Amino acid sequence: MFFLTGLNTSLFVDDFSEFYDSLNASNSTNFTTFRVDQKTQPCEAMVTSLLVNVGVCIFYVLVFLLAIPGNLIVGVVIVSSKQPLLPSDLYLLHLAVADILLALTLPFWAVVAIQGWVLGNALCKLVSLVQEVTFYSSILFLACISVDRYMVIVRAMETRRERRQARSWAACVAVWTLGGALSLPAFFSTAFRPQGSERMVCAEHYDPDSADQWRLATRLLRHSLGFVLPLSIMLSCYGVTAARLLRTRGFQKQRAMRVIVAVVAAFLLCWTPYHLALMAETLLRARVLPNECAARASVDLATFAGQSLGLLHCCVNPVLYAFVGEKFRRNLLRLLHRKGVVERPSVPRAGRPASQSSDGTSVV
Repeated sequence: MFFLTGLNTSLFVDDFSEFYDSLNASNSTNFTTFRVDQKTQPCEAMVTSLLVNVGVCIFYVLVFLLAIPGNLIVGVVIVSSKQPLLPSDLYLLHLAVADILLALTLPFWAVVAIQGWVLGNALCKLVSLVQEVTFYSSILFLACISVDRYMVIVRAMETRRERRQARSWAACVAVWTLGGALSLPAFFSTAFRPQGSERMVCAEHYDPDSADQWRLATRLLRHSLGFVLPLSIMLSCYGVTAARLLRTRGFQKQRAMRVIVAVVAAFLLCWTPYHLALMAETLLRARVLPNECAARASVDLATFAGQSLGLLHCCVNPVLYAFVGEKFRRNLLRLLHRKGVVERPSVPRAGRPASQSSDGTSVV
């Protein structure tokens, strides 16, 4: 836009007047119609009603109230064991820690749904970082659990327990490190007020000159290491494990198969919509898909819905990986007995449960 300041404006006015007069004189023969290209117009911000915001706030609070007790019980039962932690127990413990940390960020976003971000820039970065680290670490720990069950059931691994424990601790360190690497975009999270908005938000805020490059690079890492790789590992390990169980005999086979199917189904239902929406958003930013306002609004809504669905997985994990397992239930009853909550639980007199492998790892 050009502004006229300190100039002889009468000269321009006279010239423009003559131009408009001549244009009006020939208007009957040379009429031109101008149309606005909607694709070049800025997209309007999506406005949500108070009822929707309250619903989102209630959803976050409910997930928080469900995830914290379940994962705390898992952590307490595993830590209270007097024996050295097996790899499966160690992965479950770290998974419970990741889910607890993820759930602890939900009250912040519940407040945001009602009145926006009011906690400053430092907490914005911290909460975003914790959420991103736990979001991806929990997925990677699920992949570790699938690998461990494959090694125990299919390969019948008989290596030294000390070596397995060292490898499992190394795997946990690697998972947290990779989760931290995938969460680096959280440092770009900033508390700011978008143009035309009355409330502050906490979101990624890149330098406009390099925003597309940063988003594309980080999204490719998230898609490959945060979803495609863990999903491929889970499908491969659980597929081979299920095939092995189908060839075995025993009344525990059908139950083990149901657990494996439930684990894979829960993972796909909770995580696939979010990552598909995120991939679509990446393609929009890369101009692979038409970057129109209607498409962007639909993808934004799908991303939010998918992320909310993914949060439910931290409530499902304790049920699928702990409470269903016979070994965990037995240890929980023993812990409650030591605390005087229940009577002495019944323990088999000899042998081991049919659902337990040679090293004591529960397989269902």
